[in-house]
Amino acid sequence: MAKQTKTTLTLFGFFAMTSSMVMTVYEYPTFATSGLNLVFYLLLGGFLWFLPAALCSAEMATVDGWQEGGIFSWVSGMLGERFGFAAIFFQWFQITVGFVTMIYFILGAFSYVIDYPALDSTPWIKFVGVLIVFWVITLSQLRGTGFTAILAKVGFIVGIVAPAIILFVLGIAYIAGGNKLEIDFSIHSFIPDFSKINTLVIFVSFILAFMGVEASASHINELDNPKKNYPLSMIMLVILAIVLNTIGGLTVASVIPAKDLSLSSGVVQTFQELILHFDKGLGVVVKIVALMLALGVIGEVSSWVVGPSRGIFATAQKGLLPPAFAKTNKHDVPVQLVMAQGVVVTIWAAVLTFGGGGNNLSFLIAISLTVVIYLAGYVLLFIAYLRLAGKSDIKRTYHVPFGKAGKYVFAIAGLVVSLFALFISFFPPSDITKGQDGAYLTILAISFIVTLACPFVIYEVYGKKHSDPNYKHDHLKHHEQNRFTYLFARGEHRIKHTEK
Repeated sequence: MAKQTKTTLTLFGFFAMTSSMVMTVYEYPTFATSGLNLVFYLLLGGFLWFLPAALCSAEMATVDGWQEGGIFSWVSGMLGERFGFAAIFFQWFQITVGFVTMIYFILGAFSYVIDYPALDSTPWIKFVGVLIVFWVITLSQLRGTGFTAILAKVGFIVGIVAPAIILFVLGIAYIAGGNKLEIDFSIHSFIPDFSKINTLVIFVSFILAFMGVEASASHINELDNPKKNYPLSMIMLVILAIVLNTIGGLTVASVIPAKDLSLSSGVVQTFQELILHFDKGLGVVVKIVALMLALGVIGEVSSWVVGPSRGIFATAQKGLLPPAFAKTNKHDVPVQLVMAQGVVVTIWAAVLTFGGGGNNLSFLIAISLTVVIYLAGYVLLFIAYLRLAGKSDIKRTYHVPFGKAGKYVFAIAGLVVSLFALFISFFPPSDITKGQDGAYLTILAISFIVTLACPFVIYEVYGKKHSDPNYKHDHLKHHEQNRFTYLFARGEHRIKHTEK
């Protein structure tokens, strides 16, 4: 009998692959601005949004013919190719904004290390800094993902895991020492004030912390006993995300007063306060930690540069974009797409940095814009799933738990939370400087409307006329990997092979 090799992932392997997306130290300052409300927001986002997105994506990923298509296949299968293209476009386009947010953090860390605050506060210097960091990383990716894999793994361990552990230990020691805390830990501060909608806007940053789970859904067919292990791994992941983000956010909020907190360099501020509190002579240690943090996010940026463009690359191969975008170099990198992505990032860097003044406003707009663009794709995903839930004749190997009622409850919960987050994103946050409301709303609204129109215009003008109905999504296998999951899926972590 011939042997057939099957790639399988154990529960632990699958969990390790997907958990990398929740280890984001640079979001802690944003969480901290909501005080103890952050626990409420994390619970709400985790159980009413993350789990529905994970479970619904998993079921769609196991439909016959959709295993390799990701969100493009899922939405196209239920809503048509036009909306499928829009969904994958939004999923790709959001990272062009997300790059700016991540590099703001890198610049904040560098500005502390070299003692040059202008790098984090003066708009034109910050803009040049964003371009240098982004384009150096981008050009380094054109030789393939070998270097990216090394950088991402080192960055993840040295720049994310290690600093997170150090931060937690220092925070516990600080609190145990009876030091003054800058946060109200009373019961009434746990529940947000729902009568003031601008206090709820910060919720969108908590949605961002959970985004990208549909990337792991593409690998459910490789998971051992998915009916049992997939929901279990997602519940474990929700708990991990809530615990780590709660500890990290509360540590920052406890040490740095909200009025003095920089969203782009708040983690470095916190390390400085904690380390120097215990020993004034350890300033060099703070700089070392800042470099570690910068390395972690550099690794994250590098893993994003090529990975997300794979999805839009496949639509180019299908004919929805001009042929130039369907070509790769000898290292299998879609150079034209990566370069086009770089141009878009450059434009966003200018709009957000100069429009927002290069301060907390720029950071908040960048986060909100990333979320609303990504949410547009998730709205299409949940609508597509609601249509799928009512079709028993479409074969799939995984089903959302609790029967048809469970399918509708999870999908509606995810859709409602997505629409709610979209709605409140357009209200200026309560913690931005007075008088900046107009700038926040103008930049966010115009950018979102333009982005929303782009895929439909592209499809109408070009894609509909050139679409190849016989194209199979061979190249979508790794297209939507979130953060380090792209590299995990490329085999950078061991996968157990079984033979039948």
